[in-house]
Amino acid sequence: MNIKHLYLLLCVVGTLVPLSQFVPWVLEHRVNIPLFFDELFQTRIGAFFGLDVVISALALFAFMFYETKQRKIAYAWTAVLGTLCIGVSLGLPLFLYLRQRSVEQGH
Repeated sequence: MNIKHLYLLLCVVGTLVPLSQFVPWVLEHRVNIPLFFDELFQTRIGAFFGLDVVISALALFAFMFYETKQRKIAYAWTAVLGTLCIGVSLGLPLFLYLRQRSVEQGH
C-alpha cells in the first residue's frame, strides 16, 4: 500500500469512527448546539480533548493554507470543509492525500 492509499483509508476511518458516536447523539438530541458544548466540556478530560481538537484544527488550517499557496494544491478547500464538518480526523488525512498527489504531479 502506498502512502496515498493509506491517507485515503485514514479518510474513511476518520469519517466513520467519529460519526459512529455523533450520529446516534444527534438522533437522540437533534442538533442541539448548547447541549453539545455542555456535554463536551462537562468534564476536565472532555474539555482537554475538545480544546486539543480545536487547537489542532487551527494548526491544520495554517498548514493547509501555507502548503496550498506554496504547492498550488487542487481541491484543498475540500479538506477545510471536511475538517469543519467531521473533524481533524478527516481533514488531515484528506489534505495529506491531496498534498501527496500534488507532489507526485510535480507541483
